[in-house]
Amino acid sequence: MSEPALRKEAARERQPESALQQREWQFRRLLERLPAGAYTCDTEGLITYYNPHAVQIWGRAPQLNDPVDRFCGSFKLFAVDGSPIAHSACWMALALQTGEDYNGQEIIIERPDGQRITALAHASPIRDDSGKLLAAVNVLVDISDRKRAEDALKEADRSKNEFLATLAHELRNPLAPIRNAVEVLLLSGPHPEMQGMLDVIERQTRQMTRLIDELLDLARISSNKLELCKDRIELAEILHTAAETSRPLIEACGQEFVVTFPPKPIALDGDLTRLAQVISNLLNNAAKYTVREGRIWLWAERQGSEAVITVRDTGMGIPAEMLPRIFDMFTQVDRSLNRSQGGLGIGLTLARRLVELHDGTITAHSDGPGEGSEFVVRLPAVGEPAAALRPPGRDRFAALPALSLRILVVDDNQDSAESLGTLLKLMGNDIRTAHDGLEAVAAAAEFRPEVVLLDIGLPKMDGYEAARAIREQPWGKGMVLIAATGWGQEGDRRLSQEAGFDHHLVKPVDLAALVQLLEKAAADRSA
Repeated sequence: MSEPALRKEAARERQPESALQQREWQFRRLLERLPAGAYTCDTEGLITYYNPHAVQIWGRAPQLNDPVDRFCGSFKLFAVDGSPIAHSACWMALALQTGEDYNGQEIIIERPDGQRITALAHASPIRDDSGKLLAAVNVLVDISDRKRAEDALKEADRSKNEFLATLAHELRNPLAPIRNAVEVLLLSGPHPEMQGMLDVIERQTRQMTRLIDELLDLARISSNKLELCKDRIELAEILHTAAETSRPLIEACGQEFVVTFPPKPIALDGDLTRLAQVISNLLNNAAKYTVREGRIWLWAERQGSEAVITVRDTGMGIPAEMLPRIFDMFTQVDRSLNRSQGGLGIGLTLARRLVELHDGTITAHSDGPGEGSEFVVRLPAVGEPAAALRPPGRDRFAALPALSLRILVVDDNQDSAESLGTLLKLMGNDIRTAHDGLEAVAAAAEFRPEVVLLDIGLPKMDGYEAARAIREQPWGKGMVLIAATGWGQEGDRRLSQEAGFDHHLVKPVDLAALVQLLEKAAADRSA
């Protein structure tokens, strides 16, 4: 007789004799039809029933009413983090011990052949009409294929983020000496005929830097790794910072730019840098899609409990069918070849994500092609008046301070080291350069610099090791160590801090930020 026939015959022999047995028989017939593993245990944890799908998951059939297979069978069980789970602590055991449901719990089952299956366990107690605990049932849904697909997606996402970080590092390295060289020529007073060309180089370098930063920011947000540095700030300060950031691009595009600050202070709790980045992205977008002699407006006001920032332009406008997708990644209104500043199509996506991280909203409006566009950002305002505006950043054309610091510049890219060293010499500093980690430690021991600008990706000994080696020496404990590197992820900043760095700057190094750190180092020396 075949196995199905035997099972039917056995079922007939088990015909119920009472109402309770009738329900139990119907319950088991239901479990037989489930497309998932299922088994029952009595109050002592002995397995009293299992269906064929349970055997497929377990890899073998357990013994009924056998203490060896109590609760979950003699199978190895693990939590999702890989830690072992005792049989007395499995979901079936907990359902019997507490009388509560344990639904949707992930568990890893190791079969006798060593293969591991990930399953969702749904363990529930079974009671009689009076509420007395009689048994428990556990339904196991094999989700191994789904977990493998999820792991593959996570691995692909991790690889993508690693690629973006490496790409950013590799692109920043050649940008650093270009930026340094331009700064040196501008500060040295170039020939008037060269001024325009130097401005072009500087603008395009800043544009490349911005595109690299946008790629990394989007990767951080997608991985939930972007951290906001929130503080009480004034709305006008956001507008001021964004306007100054975008003004060179707007002026280069030959457009009129009108900024209107709110008549009264409006306070926000937010990250000044990130919110200014949002508005700057909107302004840059307006400049890209507005013809020469067009107009761009930026203004802000308070509406009830919200701070409202508006960017409007007289540009090419947005077709109605594009409005719902305007904030989607890689979406551009016009991809034609004559849009020379089309960018990557992620600026608006990044703006929306940053606004949402501040519990705000951003919307786009347009009456259609040729009618211009309007973007409105709404952010929660706070009741307390904001502090006065911080002083604007240093003008790079202003006279640089005479610091007279001993500074060691370490970079395996000789152009980067020499150009930054030349820039620092213009401030009256005594400069030495080195090009690998071992040379950096030796130069620090001989030169005894007050400040070390140290790259991370160095040959022979990386920047982390070099920083630790310097800190281990009595003469190195008081030095100001500044990481100047193309690696700018949060993890990179944490590693540099753990290695003993005081500060972390990302290439191409912003001159104003560097000057601020050097001025502090000079002031600390005087004190």
